[in-house]
Amino acid sequence: MEFREVVRRRRMVRRFDPVRTVTPGALGHVLRAAQRAPSAGFSQGWDFLVLADPQDRARFWDATRDDHRPPGSWLRGVSAAPVLILCLSDPDTYLDRYAEADKGWDDRDLARWPVPYWDVDTGMAAMLMLLAAVDQGLGALFFGVPPARHEPVRHAYDIPAGRRLVGVVALGHERERTTSPSLRRGRRPSAEVVHWGRFGESAAGRL
Repeated sequence: MEFREVVRRRRMVRRFDPVRTVTPGALGHVLRAAQRAPSAGFSQGWDFLVLADPQDRARFWDATRDDHRPPGSWLRGVSAAPVLILCLSDPDTYLDRYAEADKGWDDRDLARWPVPYWDVDTGMAAMLMLLAAVDQGLGALFFGVPPARHEPVRHAYDIPAGRRLVGVVALGHERERTTSPSLRRGRRPSAEVVHWGRFGESAAGRL
């Protein structure tokens, strides 16, 4: 599939077919694509926890369940996905890497990182998963875990304390197409989003 077509077709799927599985070949393609993401200092400070067995996925949904809210259509649709991939970032990998001789820093001071590149890079890896899923004829969704549920998820899977749960990629086959009400907002036009030369200078007529 041409790259522009992959980008055009990429969308967040919220209702998965509980019967159709993801083949090992397709899953491997998605995971290898994630490992091609860029990372600062080639640190590669990410881990991907794959939940492909029903019991493993059930533990995730149990750990993230809100007992004060009944299951809604979102949960029913997404929990049918046959694969979940937890995207974890590791700040220590970056702090250690940039304290090495070729980077020129002699400390691990977090103040040097006004933007947490460990999370940024892991997010870029997740984006490559979403694009690779389209290329494999799959549907995918990236979603976050509520702050109060991070620790239960960490405990359920023995995730080391230093790892950050950036988000989760759900993989599978789309059962039925749904449209998020948020899409009614429309995409911001390039003339509004792209600034030329200085902030506020429109790119209108240039692209």
